[in-house]
Amino acid sequence: MKISTKGRYALRLMIDLAEHRDDGFIALKDIAERQGISKKYLEQIIPMINTPELLQTNRGFQGGYRLAMPPEKYTVGMILRLTEGNMAPVACLAQSPNSCERAEDCPTLFIWEGLNRVITDYLDSITVQDILDRQSEGYSNNYVI
Repeated sequence: MKISTKGRYALRLMIDLAEHRDDGFIALKDIAERQGISKKYLEQIIPMINTPELLQTNRGFQGGYRLAMPPEKYTVGMILRLTEGNMAPVACLAQSPNSCERAEDCPTLFIWEGLNRVITDYLDSITVQDILDRQSEGYSNNYVI
């Protein structure tokens, strides 16, 4: 499994919106500038994650995007599944129930199921708020004389 730039940039976009959640609606051009990502690329990513449950949208002057929920409600897994699709490490686990004709006799299926569980549990255990907290810890330990 490899996370694409769309998945990584979608996560950065959501973190940016969380960091600036007190600033109202945020224009994509501002996110693009701060994150060093082209606005055109963000315009390709936004439709993947722009659902009423995740983002609020405002068009026109002072338009843009903002989080629909507090940052602790968004998990890394949630965001990556929207951009990457299924995160299963093998094709037979991409559908549930597993419809592989060899599933009953597959000697390695338990390995892939375990790996899938570890990946899913890990990515779903990290929230956008966790990322913000970790980021601020790094800044608080950065002493300059």
